[in-house]
Amino acid sequence: MKILSIETSCDETAVSLIEATGDFPSAEYKVLGNALFSQIDIHREYGGVFPAVAKREHAKTLVPMLQKALKEAEELKSNQVKTFTVPDTLEVMLDREPELFEQLSVFVKENDKPDIDQIAVTAGPGLEPTLWVGVNFAKALALIWNVPVVPVNHMEGHVLSSVFDGTNLAELQFPALALLISGGHTELIKMNEWSRYEKIGATRDDAVGEAFDKVARLLGLQYPGGPEISRRASEARASNLPMFAKLPRPMLDSNDLDFSFSGLKTAVRYAVQDKELSEDEVKAISRDFEDAVTEVLLKKTERAVSEYNIQSLILGGGVSANKHLRDSFTDFFKREYPELSLYLPDPKLSTDNSIMIALAGHARSQDAVTPADEAFSLIRASGNRSLSDEGVS
Repeated sequence: MKILSIETSCDETAVSLIEATGDFPSAEYKVLGNALFSQIDIHREYGGVFPAVAKREHAKTLVPMLQKALKEAEELKSNQVKTFTVPDTLEVMLDREPELFEQLSVFVKENDKPDIDQIAVTAGPGLEPTLWVGVNFAKALALIWNVPVVPVNHMEGHVLSSVFDGTNLAELQFPALALLISGGHTELIKMNEWSRYEKIGATRDDAVGEAFDKVARLLGLQYPGGPEISRRASEARASNLPMFAKLPRPMLDSNDLDFSFSGLKTAVRYAVQDKELSEDEVKAISRDFEDAVTEVLLKKTERAVSEYNIQSLILGGGVSANKHLRDSFTDFFKREYPELSLYLPDPKLSTDNSIMIALAGHARSQDAVTPADEAFSLIRASGNRSLSDEGVS
């Protein structure tokens, strides 16, 4: 099965073509083509992702990314006859993205249908305006090429990319636990089997990646804040700088598996307000903040591992690229839980990408619908789509 996948949940425009041989989860995967455009430099001047700008950039970039991925996969086939007529329904489907409609109209007139069996697209969670661009693009391609489309959960993609070695998914031992940490999510997800999820803990306010970005702004650092804080925290440890501020560990000892990072962000604000910080002080407070976050995530995760007799632990999401966090989890669980299997994503697959959407699409192939199906018109983007909606253990 060849799966074309589309990701537009936030500020990465990504398109991939993946070949899956065999059934999920034991299939062998081959990445045939992969294209990604990051909007980070565009949003940096805003200090964060500006949804209207992100939506516009996705509309401008999807067709070029499709062309790039198909060309890499050697599936970009010129239409010598050029007799294709653009369906009237296509313009209606893309009426809010006229530039995307124009680009796609030209593309399908000049290129034959590629050899694909299914389209997978992120339908949520994420920024709803940007999700709709990808969903409508996927439905338009499905309509033009008459292939089924499957809407998938972005967070399921993060789970699967964390256990993907580039060819196969790991043979998980259950029950498994996923700690999903990103700009919009901080949650603990229990899995008793593949594709069945139960949320057992989540943030009550700021997600951990959001907290990194907000603290970075307090320190005068550029967006995205996570890498900026991480670099300075590493330098503070290397130089053994003294503690700048004793920061709280919110909800560290609460009798549940939930998180809260808003108070930690506020503590940093009080610690630095009305101060002219030296470069070393910025490094020190960055380390203090990163240490607090890591300690909370580690202790809550350990509690879940112990309480639920977890056999496999998965870290996923953009914040899982944080080196201190990865090292801390690796060292701790190797020492304290040597029988536990710990899975960390390749750093290139920790942030948003379409390879993970292809994996999720393969996992959900039974949910794919064709343009002739009544359910096709019901495919929607949902900014708040929950992973636990995909099945509760």
